[in-house]
Amino acid sequence: MDLPTQIRVLIVSLTAPFILYTINRVSWLQDPQILLAIGITVLTTVLLLAKLNVKRIPTADPLFYVFVVFSFTSVVGITNALQQDGYIKGFMDFYVSKAEPYLSSAHCIMMGYWDGVVHYGLLLIMLHLMSTGKSFRSLALVWAGSTVANQIVLIVGIVVGKYGKNLQSALWRNAPFLVLSIWTAAKLLNRPRELSIIPADKVEAQQKKGLLSRPVDLLLTLALLGSVIFTVFRGLVVLECSLDWCFSYIYQYEPYMKDNVGFPKVTMLVFLFYALPLLTACVYGLLTPGCIWMLDWTLVLAGAMAQMQWTHIGASVHSRTPFTYRVPKDEWRLVMTLNLLYAAVHVLLAVRCYADQAFFIKNVLPEQTSNGKKMK
Repeated sequence: MDLPTQIRVLIVSLTAPFILYTINRVSWLQDPQILLAIGITVLTTVLLLAKLNVKRIPTADPLFYVFVVFSFTSVVGITNALQQDGYIKGFMDFYVSKAEPYLSSAHCIMMGYWDGVVHYGLLLIMLHLMSTGKSFRSLALVWAGSTVANQIVLIVGIVVGKYGKNLQSALWRNAPFLVLSIWTAAKLLNRPRELSIIPADKVEAQQKKGLLSRPVDLLLTLALLGSVIFTVFRGLVVLECSLDWCFSYIYQYEPYMKDNVGFPKVTMLVFLFYALPLLTACVYGLLTPGCIWMLDWTLVLAGAMAQMQWTHIGASVHSRTPFTYRVPKDEWRLVMTLNLLYAAVHVLLAVRCYADQAFFIKNVLPEQTSNGKKMK
């Protein structure tokens, strides 16, 4: 039976739990050198199986191999999350205790759920679109933003947190995936955009409107300004600002940011030093017509912010986080509302930019009419 490409990748990726279970049960496979050899062999086998599927794709794309490898690691991630939460057992005991102990942290558990549900789902959809010759660039930008943010927080958090003694292990296991995800993002950004073909008069009319004449953009601009303020505030909090508001917030609302695992502090600093400039640029993009880069970077931003907020929110209430660092019960509703709104703003911005592109398009040829696509 001739199976679709995404089903073949699904089958290959689902071998991950069986490999983990075997390693966990067979003692002679637990030698560090043998474990390294197994890892290299497994990834090589996955790539070879991917190579066999390339002939099914209309145009061979190097990103196919990237998506196949990350599909496999996504299943490993959710397997770890399910075991750490007690839903399954016997898969990750040896690996977590000897190779990557930080995988037992609340942050990595929530990261595993995101990998196994959101990343895995996006990867299978993108593989399907790729195999049928359809555009997957927009979805891939969301995935790339999420994956890059995931890896940056993970690696830097390990370095500065209590798992710093596992630095070498963390780097050689995770740095290649960070490099690969950044390379994927760069490659996607250099590819032609898929733009809706919009009549020139409609583009001109939209771009003549001021912000007050675009109520959705006005609300998004105000929401982005709120996000900027919240980003700066929480950045100051983790940098141990001496203001009373900062002191009160970290002790009364989000004590998780004091956890010595390092991940929450790094998350806030990534927001401050990387997301903040992009948030400010997005405000400019909503005010100034023709900022076509908004169509790409809002997707990257949405993926990154959603992933980081998911792990931050989830870890701050997870049972693996010490009780004193969890969100206080009395402030739970307020903290959750603020964090969910913070994540939602960037997703809504990306949806708005993707759904109605007229304000952001630079040039439209006079002969273009509705119903169709163009590449730019």
